[in-house]
Amino acid sequence: MNSSSAASTSAADDVRFEFGRNWQRFLSVVDEERVRQAEASLQAMLGLENLKGLRFLDIGCGSGLFSLAARRLGAVVTSFDFDPGSVACTAELRRRYCRDDPSWTVGPGSVLDVEFMRSLGSFDVVYSWGVLHHTGAMWSALEHAAQAVADGGRLFIALYNDQGARSAWWTRIKRTYNRLPRMLKPIYMLLFGAAFEVAALGVAVARGKPGAVLDRWRTYQNVRGMSRWHDVVDWVGGYPFEVAQPDAVFRFCRARGLTLANLKTCGGKLGCNEFVFERTR
Repeated sequence: MNSSSAASTSAADDVRFEFGRNWQRFLSVVDEERVRQAEASLQAMLGLENLKGLRFLDIGCGSGLFSLAARRLGAVVTSFDFDPGSVACTAELRRRYCRDDPSWTVGPGSVLDVEFMRSLGSFDVVYSWGVLHHTGAMWSALEHAAQAVADGGRLFIALYNDQGARSAWWTRIKRTYNRLPRMLKPIYMLLFGAAFEVAALGVAVARGKPGAVLDRWRTYQNVRGMSRWHDVVDWVGGYPFEVAQPDAVFRFCRARGLTLANLKTCGGKLGCNEFVFERTR
């Protein structure tokens, strides 16, 4: 199974965004309200009021926000990430909110490592939001994530939407950012971040709602508890980068015994499509 060839990347590509550095900055704005929003997003997409006693695997745990949300909803949580900085972020959130909690383990690991994934066992909820498309081998990563879903369990993933030529253009932007000298990266980031907002302002003005852009910045934490600026940094810098059309994801997961239970698309635009699949007993 291949994504758009123009937007695909190679697992051998040594150009990689330092996601952990961005998440370390995000930790400074994590508060009780953001944690509650993260909990609400899990409840809504999974269709569960709580996760009491469920085994929850967070693949590519990033900041650790959703591992924390799952733990507070009652799950027994296993969190891992390929990026050492992300592992450190998640460990810090565990220290802040769940110090010495035996029901939440955090460590390094790769979803592409077959033996590592097998060693973890199976889970009632396998969660990987906006991660698998950054591994450099998205379909292999999805294969391994799917194999970790227990009978009767759920797979909750979010993958970038395939926009064809536009996705290929974004791939070049991301690759260029990661190949720049460190001193030039902030300038590049600001330029594209500003371009993002100018484009959004143009759309808002055309719709007669110029204040919508400012409102989005003010209320962005209501979207999964996230931060608008840190998401922009992730969007411009996040590489490797692959994309998928929803029907390709449906076919891939159905062939592996998973049935679609919930779907939230980005409306064919930039962004991620969210999927929840279930493995029937």
